[in-house]
Amino acid sequence: MTTLELKHNFHQLIDSIENENLLEKFYELMLRKRSSKDGVLWSKLSKEEIDELLASNEEVENLENQISHEEMRKKYAKWL
Repeated sequence: MTTLELKHNFHQLIDSIENENLLEKFYELMLRKRSSKDGVLWSKLSKEEIDELLASNEEVENLENQISHEEMRKKYAKWL
C-alpha cells in the first residue's frame, strides 16, 4: 500500500468512528507516536535484555512452537 493510499484509508477510518472516547484515545496515541523517536526504547536495553528479546523472537518464528487459533481456544475455553 502506498503512502497516499494509507493516508486515504486512515482518513476514512477516522471519519467512520463515532465514538468520541475512542477518537480521543486514537488522537493521543498518534500524537505520542509522532513525537517519539525510533530506537529509543531499544537503546535503553541492556545486552542481556536484547539477547533475550532476540532469542524469544526466534522462538516465536519457529513453526514447531506455534499452535492454531482453534487449539488455543480449546486450551483456554474455560477463561473465554
